[in-house]
Amino acid sequence: MNRIALFLTYGALVVSSLTHLSCRSNTAQATDLSKQAPEVDPPGGRRVVKTDAEWKKILKPDQYYVLREKGTERAGSSSLNDIHEKGTFVCAACKNPLFSADAKFDSGTGWPSFFQPIAKNAVKEAKDYAFGMTRTEIMCSVCDGHLGHVFDDGPKPTGLRYCMNGTAMQFVKKQ
Repeated sequence: MNRIALFLTYGALVVSSLTHLSCRSNTAQATDLSKQAPEVDPPGGRRVVKTDAEWKKILKPDQYYVLREKGTERAGSSSLNDIHEKGTFVCAACKNPLFSADAKFDSGTGWPSFFQPIAKNAVKEAKDYAFGMTRTEIMCSVCDGHLGHVFDDGPKPTGLRYCMNGTAMQFVKKQ
C-alpha cells in the first residue's frame, strides 16, 4: 500500500473512532437541538411523541443511541450501504418515509448517503455546534429522531450529501 493510501485509511479510521467516542461521551452534555429546529409540518400533520421509556421499549439499543441520544454509528457498519434496489428508506422509530433509493449514492464515507429527501417536509434541520464545528443536523420531522447531517459536497442535481446513520432507518423494498 502506498504512503498516501495508508495515510488516508489511517486518517479515516481515526476520525471515525473519535467521532464515535466523542458522540457517545458528549451526548449527555449536548444541547437538545431538536428544540431549536424550525418547525416543519410533517407529512399528513402526523407527529409521534413518546417518553424515553417508551422509545427504549420499541428501539434496539443502537437505534436508541443514534435516534434519541444523537449518536453516530461506526462508518461502514450499516447493511443499508449495500442496498441498490428500488424502494424507500423510512425512519426506524416511526416509519416516516425519508429517502427514495433513487436519491441514494455512494459517497465513499461509509454511511448511507442521499442527495435529497423524499419530500421537503420528510426531514427537518437544526444547527449542531458539537465538537467545535458547525454542522446541519437532520432529524425525522415526525418523531424528531436524529438521522445524521447534511453537507454541501454532494452530487448534482442538489449538490447536497445527506449523510445518514443506517441504524436510524429501515429499507422498504418496492413491490
